[in-house]
Amino acid sequence: MRRLLLLLLGLLLLHQGRCFEFVIDGEWEDETQSDVRPQGRHKRAILTSEEQEDFEAIRGDDITVKSYKMESRITSRFAHTTVRTSVVNSATTAQSIGFNVQIPKRAFITNFTMNVNGIIFLGSVKEKTVARNLYAQARARGKAAGIVRANSQDMETFKTEVHVPPGSHIEFELHYQEMMQRKLGFYEHSLYLQPGRLVPQFQVDVYIYEPNGISTVETPNMLGSQFSDFIKVTSSKDKAHVVFKPNLQQQRKCENCSGSAVDGVFTVKYDVTRDSNAGELQVSDGHFVHFFAPSNLSPLPKNIVFVIDVSGSMWGVKMKQTVEAMQAILDDLTIDDHFSIVDFNHNVRCWNEELVQGSSIQVTDAKKYIQSIKPNGGTNINEALMRAVQMLVRASNQGLIDPRSVSMIILVSDGDPTVGEIKLSTIQKNVKRVMREEFSLFSLGIGFDVDYDFLERIAMENRGMAQRIYANHDAAEQLRAFYSQVSSPLLRRIAVQFPDDAVSDVTHNRFDKYFSGSELVVAGKVLPSESGVLTSFTTASAARLDITLQTEANTAELDMELAKQQHSFTGFARQMWAYITVKQLIAERSLAPTAAKKRKITQQIMSLAVEHQFVTPLTALLVESEDAKERLLADSPRDPKHGCCSGMTGAGGASASNGLAPRTIVYHPPPWVQMTTPAPPSQAEKGPEEWALPQQVNLVDNDPHFIVHLPTSNMDVCFNIDSKPGHILNLVSDAGAGVVVNGQLIGSKKLHKNHLSTYFGTISVYYQPDGLSVTVSPDSVSMTDGSNNHTFTWGATAEISQDGVRISIVKNSHVTVTMNNNIQVMVLLHRVWKKNPVSVDFLGIYIPHANQYSPLVHGLIGQFSREPEVSVHGVHEGVDPLKKEATMEVKGNQLLVTRGWQKDYRRDKRRGSNVYCWFIHNSGKGFIDGHYTDYIVPNLDSFLPTL
Repeated sequence: MRRLLLLLLGLLLLHQGRCFEFVIDGEWEDETQSDVRPQGRHKRAILTSEEQEDFEAIRGDDITVKSYKMESRITSRFAHTTVRTSVVNSATTAQSIGFNVQIPKRAFITNFTMNVNGIIFLGSVKEKTVARNLYAQARARGKAAGIVRANSQDMETFKTEVHVPPGSHIEFELHYQEMMQRKLGFYEHSLYLQPGRLVPQFQVDVYIYEPNGISTVETPNMLGSQFSDFIKVTSSKDKAHVVFKPNLQQQRKCENCSGSAVDGVFTVKYDVTRDSNAGELQVSDGHFVHFFAPSNLSPLPKNIVFVIDVSGSMWGVKMKQTVEAMQAILDDLTIDDHFSIVDFNHNVRCWNEELVQGSSIQVTDAKKYIQSIKPNGGTNINEALMRAVQMLVRASNQGLIDPRSVSMIILVSDGDPTVGEIKLSTIQKNVKRVMREEFSLFSLGIGFDVDYDFLERIAMENRGMAQRIYANHDAAEQLRAFYSQVSSPLLRRIAVQFPDDAVSDVTHNRFDKYFSGSELVVAGKVLPSESGVLTSFTTASAARLDITLQTEANTAELDMELAKQQHSFTGFARQMWAYITVKQLIAERSLAPTAAKKRKITQQIMSLAVEHQFVTPLTALLVESEDAKERLLADSPRDPKHGCCSGMTGAGGASASNGLAPRTIVYHPPPWVQMTTPAPPSQAEKGPEEWALPQQVNLVDNDPHFIVHLPTSNMDVCFNIDSKPGHILNLVSDAGAGVVVNGQLIGSKKLHKNHLSTYFGTISVYYQPDGLSVTVSPDSVSMTDGSNNHTFTWGATAEISQDGVRISIVKNSHVTVTMNNNIQVMVLLHRVWKKNPVSVDFLGIYIPHANQYSPLVHGLIGQFSREPEVSVHGVHEGVDPLKKEATMEVKGNQLLVTRGWQKDYRRDKRRGSNVYCWFIHNSGKGFIDGHYTDYIVPNLDSFLPTL
């Protein structure tokens, strides 16, 4: 969709001197007009195909375009784009020269300047009334002119025309800013290149700086095969530079052609490196931005009611493309999903009155039903939506759907209501009244006969989003792409919180859902603090899981790093906070329940937009000469077919409310003024805290050294197990409590002194009552319950709860697994220098002696929950004078033991603390029951057979 932002400027040469007159052409939107719009269909306001084909960035009959350059600086997902061009009027007469730029609809223009024969016009954003008053003063003298027109396409077109004498030199420069939105795992930055002629100095530069690292950069060639070799990408760990710089010959349509082949979209796609599921917290210039995009989580089950418009206007390509898309969408459903279909014209029909499982049989039947639809009649949107909501309510009341599942309605329509309730505001109220907090509504408007503003309002108000679908040959692909964005919900009820005294003016920080491949973004101001560290706490619900994640950021580090970067956008955090805030306020304004509330929000938008220089529906760009004698004006009026208020719910997630301040009642619009953010969870609730270190533990660490504490005898006994890499050793096996702890050995990189050391590379904790397995490796912590799989990295402190199991991860340190509140296992992470020629990353395991096992417990460590009788006598000098030797009597055996020490690494992972113990040789023979090979099990979840 393209919204036309047109700035017409007539510079009419009156004499040979520099005297210009600006002539008005057009009329302004009246801000005082009523917001009430007629309920009937609106006239289309789109560019004709001829206008689209004729679009040129630089327009004129006999002109020389000396240069055309576009530069984008993207820092932490926030882009500042500058478009510059230099033109000469080569004609022998005065003429109008046009400068046109297509920019993304979600972007805000921030400045525009011109240099016309040495007269410099500078832009500044002002409140619309202030700008108009200044403009009116100039207009009264015949000194300025401007016009803005709007239409309903995805892009905005900024247009300027300058009437100049022959030989004139004109330089145009436009700036705009936008936040990159992550969709389907990528951020996508698009620049529209349509110079319309050959340009001697033509260049596009995209500079990307992501402090946490760039994982991938792609440049899909959408300009044509002849340019494939001219798009160059240079990248490092955290920076990328994409340049497109074809020379004159390379720009030609053919070898001898005078026309330019550069005509299309220049696209850069990238994604960032993520250390953990806790997100990325960045602090710069007194502001913070928290990016949250977890992965490696099992999707939540879905309950979907598809509501499809089958009125007469859907006949032909619209219906054909909808049917094609629905075939693919229905195939995506799983047996865990529930769905139904409501189709409507003047009547409302249901494929099935109840939600059914997404089995292959039901999906096949639904596809046949969709194919049989014949569009005709009117449009009864109200009744169709009421029926869909009732279906979800009934299923929920009857307990037919998983309480942790995600329930949504997907509405596909191409027109305004014509049957039943046709008043849009009443339909909006009806839907809001019956929708439950846990339901979401997503609206897809096909073509331009539908009131998109209405679809956007009902979606935003009900925790969803809207999208325009173009009624052309790829409408099916557009529908499928939209569904892909919402088809894999990973989390529900997400809240990003900060300590009360650490931040202020926080943007929307509660979200109803998070979808795979997207991203949630929260920003705010950082309050002065002596600690120099900002901490965030994120809570969410996943499939059978409750999650608490913690991350932190140094408040000065990033600014120092940004100062070193040549092409970074140093003010990104401040501008991104303002961008998100203004977008959310505009969305809130569109839903304001009273005129007073709307006026209050309007003032807030204007204040922020002026401070941060954003051209919004409520501000205008005043462009004036340096002496302020010549003025022109551009603003962005309301488009009744698209709405002035494209809302923002936090990129990638359906928002839980429409205001910015968090509230205990998640789904109601909270007050904007004097925002505060809830305090982080209390110490008792927070979870991911350092585990209190029990004095009495049994442990296995290093390669692997076992230390068994015998409290009655007040001694520690040590032994090693000399097994092979790949073997799985049982440490605890308790069939009575349903608990298994196993460890799999890995080997060092090579022999050291003709010996291959072994370590625990994987620890598995299996809790049979819940069917839950936790697998810990030096790379990640994974958990599975047979149907759901979730993976967390060591990069963030976190707490995960599912049924009777709680997992606490302390960043890059250790993980504690607690079962039934009475059995606990701690796994300690050891990382070595990556280039170490011998050593590998490995794990240590610490098990409290106080664990409450059943009488059936066994295993290399579990067996010592029943302490054997041990006596040591005959202490004497050993072969090593520093190590005494003695005889130990245990389990009817007399063993030669050596006094020595091993390490407990809980307090000091680098050096460890010495634990003095009696060492038993031969892999614990005589001290453990049987032989160590009896403890080798086939799988990580295997119980130990009875010895």
